[in-house]
Amino acid sequence: MNMHKIIAVLLLSASLCLPAWASDNTAANQALIQKAFDDWRAGQGGIFQLLADDAVWVVAGSSPYSGTYRTREAFMEDAVKPITDKLATPIVPTVRQIVAQGPYVVVHWDGQATAKDGSRYENSYSWHMQLENGQITRVTAFLDTWRLVELMN
Repeated sequence: MNMHKIIAVLLLSASLCLPAWASDNTAANQALIQKAFDDWRAGQGGIFQLLADDAVWVVAGSSPYSGTYRTREAFMEDAVKPITDKLATPIVPTVRQIVAQGPYVVVHWDGQATAKDGSRYENSYSWHMQLENGQITRVTAFLDTWRLVELMN
């Protein structure tokens, strides 16, 4: 067997051992999320537009605002709207890091806004997202939920 055939067989064997996500669109998913955060920061849309109708959003923690929202509508109505109702300005995100692996994208970011009472709302977030066909289907959000409680009270 010549050297080219050996290399071809080795490459084919190695590709068969790769995990399923290795051949999919990791870079595209990362770019999609980066653009959504860039648009959000610029006040021209944002990440929530990528949520699938049946997306599951989990807010980690033990505060009254922790929990699981089983649809985009439930999340937007029961979680996002009450927060935005307390704010005089939108939350402006600053992305610290985006890490992607196949359908999974993790974003570590900081958010700042001004509450209607004039106080500053600041929090750091880590959103662990799963994407399918360009839509976010599942999120586990880590943040200081007790800071959120302060804003809501």
